[in-house]
This record gives sequence, C-alpha cells and structure tokens, in this order.
Amino acid sequence: MFETVLVANRGEIAVRVIRTLRRLGIRSVAVHSDADAEARHVREADQAVRIGPPAASQSYLSIERLLEAARRTGAEAVHPGYGFLAENAAFARACEDAELVFIGPPAGAIELMGDKIRAKETVRAAGVPVVPGSDGSGLTDAQLIDAARRIGTPVLLKPSAGGGGKGMRLVRDEARLAEEIAAARREALGSFGDDTLLVERWIDRPRHIEIQVLADGHGQVVHLGERECSLQRRHQKVIEEAPSVLLDEATRAAMGEAAVQAARSCGYRGAGTVEFIVPGADPAAYCFMEMNTRLQVEHPVTELVTGLDLVEWQLRVAAGERLPFGQGDIALTGHAVEARICAETARVNGDRVDFLPSAGPVLALHEPDGEGVRVDSGLALGTEVGTAYDPMVAKVIAHGPDRPTALRRLRAALADTVVLGVDTNTAFLRRLLGHPAVTAGELDTGLIDRDAASLVAARVPDEVYAAAALLRQAALTPPDGSTWTDPFSAPSGWRLGGEPAWTVHHLRVPGQEPVVVRVRPGLVRVGDAEPVSATLHLDQDRAVLHWDGVTHVLRHADGWLGRDGDAWHITDHDPVEAALRGAAGASGTDTLTAPMPGTVTVVKVSAGDQVTAGQSLLVVEAMKMEHVITAPHDGTVTEIDVTAGSTVAMDQVLAVVVPSAAAQEES
Repeated sequence: MFETVLVANRGEIAVRVIRTLRRLGIRSVAVHSDADAEARHVREADQAVRIGPPAASQSYLSIERLLEAARRTGAEAVHPGYGFLAENAAFARACEDAELVFIGPPAGAIELMGDKIRAKETVRAAGVPVVPGSDGSGLTDAQLIDAARRIGTPVLLKPSAGGGGKGMRLVRDEARLAEEIAAARREALGSFGDDTLLVERWIDRPRHIEIQVLADGHGQVVHLGERECSLQRRHQKVIEEAPSVLLDEATRAAMGEAAVQAARSCGYRGAGTVEFIVPGADPAAYCFMEMNTRLQVEHPVTELVTGLDLVEWQLRVAAGERLPFGQGDIALTGHAVEARICAETARVNGDRVDFLPSAGPVLALHEPDGEGVRVDSGLALGTEVGTAYDPMVAKVIAHGPDRPTALRRLRAALADTVVLGVDTNTAFLRRLLGHPAVTAGELDTGLIDRDAASLVAARVPDEVYAAAALLRQAALTPPDGSTWTDPFSAPSGWRLGGEPAWTVHHLRVPGQEPVVVRVRPGLVRVGDAEPVSATLHLDQDRAVLHWDGVTHVLRHADGWLGRDGDAWHITDHDPVEAALRGAAGASGTDTLTAPMPGTVTVVKVSAGDQVTAGQSLLVVEAMKMEHVITAPHDGTVTEIDVTAGSTVAMDQVLAVVVPSAAAQEES
C-alpha cells in the first residue's frame, strides 16, 4: 500500500478522499489555488501545496503543476477525485511517465470511454444495447442537423468528451438546431477543450439508471448494483438513490452483466460507472449511454447499501491487490438517498425556475447528523464560495432499512442543514423529496423541469420579516445595565403622554417586493396585516421568536436568517432611493444587469444596434453554467458596458436598451 497520496482536486471530494486516507494510515497531500488557500480540504490534509491562481487552467487543470507538487512532497500515487483531470487520459499517462500511480483506470480505457462515439461502438460490439443516434466522429454542423432530421426531433445534443451534463442540449424544435449546436459546441469547448458533438434520440420521460462496477488488475470484474439518478435539472443530477424502485431482480442482473461486459470491453481497472437510459414503461429496453471512468459524485449511496468504501478499493486495486469477493458476495442492504447541495439562487420566471449560481462567504454553518445520516462537505465557517468552480459544495446522504425511512431521514437532515451567507438549493431539495411522485417512486428526468415552480417558496413568511425587524431593533437598544439613555433617542417608541410610536423598518429580500415592518414593545406589524404579539431573544446564533403564541427558532448571521433548510438575506430598503431610480427609468429605458456573478463569454450586439424582444444580446457564464441575456422589448442598444472576457458582479450593468416607439406605446 502507498505511504503518501496526492489528492488532485478540491472541495467536498478532496475532503472525502482524505478521510479514507487518514483511516488507512496513508499520508495525504492537498493542492490548492489561491482562491482555496484557506479551504477545508487544505486544513484537513497532512500537507498542502499551492499550485497557482484561481483560474482552473492554471491550477487544478495544470498537469505540470500537479506533478511538481507530487514530486516535492514525495507522493507515490495521485487520486484525481472527479471533475477536473479525473477523466483525462493525458494526465493518467503523465502520472505513469513520472513513475506515479494514477488511482484510476488505464489511460487507454479513459480515452476510449471518454469518446462517446467510440464508446458506443465498442460496447455495441460487446453485445450491449445502445441509444440510436449519429454515427462517426468529427461531424460538421450540417451533418449533425442531417442526423437529427433523420432521427426525428426531439433529439439530444451531447459533447463527445466530458460529462456531468455540460454542453448537453435537448432540442424539440428543428428550427433551433443550428443555434443549439453552436451553444453546445461553445460550452463543450470551454468545459473539455473539445467541441465534438453527437446527436441521440431523445426518449420522453426516461429514467437514468447507472451501474457501479469495480475491477482489479487480475481479471476480476463485479458490479455493485444500480443507482437511480432520474431526478435531474439541465441534465445535472440532483437526487440519487440506491437501489432503484423500477428494477426487478432479473432486470438488475441483466443490466449488471451488461455493465460488466462494457467494463471488460475496454480493459477497465478500478471503480467506474456504466450509465443507461431506461424507458419507464419498459425497463427491459435499457440502452447504454456512456461510461464514467472515475468515482461518481453519488458513490456514497452505493457505499451505504453495500458496506464497501469505494475510495479504499480504488486505492487497493491501484496498489495491485486482488478483489477478495466475487459477484455472489455482493448484497444490497436497505436503501440510501443523496441530495446535492449547490450554491445557487432559485428565481421563478413565469412558468419556469431559473437556477443561478450564488457566491459569498459562509457566515453560519450547521451540518446535520443522526442515525443513518452522512455529510460529505467542503464547507467550513468562513469559506468563500466563488464562481470559479462547480457550484456543488456538499452532499447530504441518508440510509435506512427501507426507502420511506431513508427519504424521511434525508428530509429531516436537510431541515437541520444551515448555510448562511450564500444561497443554496437546500430547501428546494427538501420540498422535492416530499413531492408525491418522488415518494411514490414515479420518477423521470423531466419531473423537476415540469414542477420546479411549485417547489420554490412563493413568499417570505411574516415571522421571518418580524424576526429581522426585531434583530435590528435589538441592535439599536442599549444593553441592560448601561448608563442612562435619552428616552427620546431609544427605539422603544416612548412618547410623553401618549401610546408608544411604531418604529418603522423597510426591508427587502432579493427577488421579492419590499416590506414595511412596524415595531413597538411586544407588537409587530408586517405590511398591512394586523399587529401580532411578538418577542425575540437571542442565544448565540439562534434567534428564538415568540410570534402570536407560536415559538420559531431561526439561525441568524449578519442580515441572514435560516430555518428548515430555507435561508433569506434580508437587507434594508431605501424607499426614497428606489423612487428616484424608478423616476429615472420612467421613460421605458431598460437597464440589463448581471443575474449572477460571473464572466461574459459572448457579446452579440454593439451600441446602436436595433434588436427585437427576446433576441440574445450576450452570455454570462458562472460555475460552468451559461445564462443568456435577452432584449426585453424591440428597441435600440444604447450602451454595452462589457466585452467578452469581462468579469461581472451580480446586478452589475451590462447593457441598456431603449424601446422603439411602437414598444413604448404598447407598454
């Protein structure tokens, strides 16, 4: 076994790998960019090496710097985690050339399965059924369009390289093929350095089921059962579970054997995952999609139902050990479900929900525990969550003797999760796990897109605004035992010879209308509602609110309040400034601002251009996600304040569009 292993990754997966290394008595070496100098994985490793500036291309994607870090620290092996260089054949070869053990499959297997076109051809030859789609590599835009027309819409555009849903586009309208191909190529090139695409038939209401395989270097290959990954958004997995309620024993065995054959077809070694698309109405008609030649984000659910530590077996296989168990020794016990915590803001936009990357410092943090609950996290108090890397910051996993118990434990764990200072999807995930179709096991990859709006809180509860106002009131109130204070300057509402006056607080939550909250001793009035009896006392980071006879416990930190997985950033609102701003825009001029912090990747217009409502003007990218900024109406672009490559903050002005006479008249 190895003495020292370098972990060529960051965040929660680096922390998770370090945990197993520590348990096995192996010295761990972390690497970090300047942005991660104080990150949790750096603090938990035995040693850490700076490898460059925040840009991934100059740090976590720099093969030269990673190998130098390994050389300097005496590492014998490198664990790539997932993402970054985990499925990069050149990195695997470079490790071998540097006499380092790459804890993963051979470079040839990575290369073969990383090319989705060659991978399909290879597993098809091994007798594994595949999804119908385009043939050949290096197809031009015109050839992709011809293939899509031959297959018939809807179709799925997929990058041949990479994974994780990056660059994938579902196209239902043939007229949009050219535009979607261009967008898919751009995202694929930015994410993987390769814009080669393929096109596949889209199966409506499909289920995404994958098989975990484990192979040693001595010819032994086993599968560890399946994971259901059908709850997805923008082709990104959100909730995963093991086993799947869809499969019977016969189908599970058949899919497992197909996965084993796929692994054998490429000479696989280590832990890997074979992904299948499965029609919900006919599970036996499963088709191979791709193979991920690395550890998966969702590996904890397999660990919990099998009792195996997959990182440990990656290490043992890489060290040349044989698997001491065969297929007949693998048993699945109970049920496990995982939820991915991402730094993002959900905004309802008509009948859809936009999930935009979020950023900020972690001001308060509480991670759940309890029976059957596991947390894999890269967060720590004070962590600065930025937009340079993937938005996933933690995973909460629950295991139980059956599926209802696991779901119930996970919902409770998410309710007990507190992250203040940066928006997360925690409350959204908790509501999703309570969706009737989810509890019934009636899943498909389109469920979230159809029902997302119903899973986002429509409004901020009155008691949250009340707690925010009372916190502000407490900050203004002199502490007990202090020196004498002028009663006219204290926020008690005291008046000579009359009832106490209301202290007025103008508050706002981003994305919501401002609210006026009035406070006097023992009473709070939110908006136009009737006054309610309310008192607040503080216990460290807990705010205990007695509201109309009911006690609410909230976490608080620097303008943030959290409860049951929800978190609200409540700011002061200046109605005078807002009125002046509204008057300045009364002419109908629309200022377009950045919906999230990120980088402008494309600018399609110039000052003076005539545009139509809905026309794409520019693209902002953050955390490998693109957001298209469109014209709000017909008109003229009078200002473009950014160029391709510009870094922007949330709400920064990007462009100004003056409406045409017709648009202004219609308005």
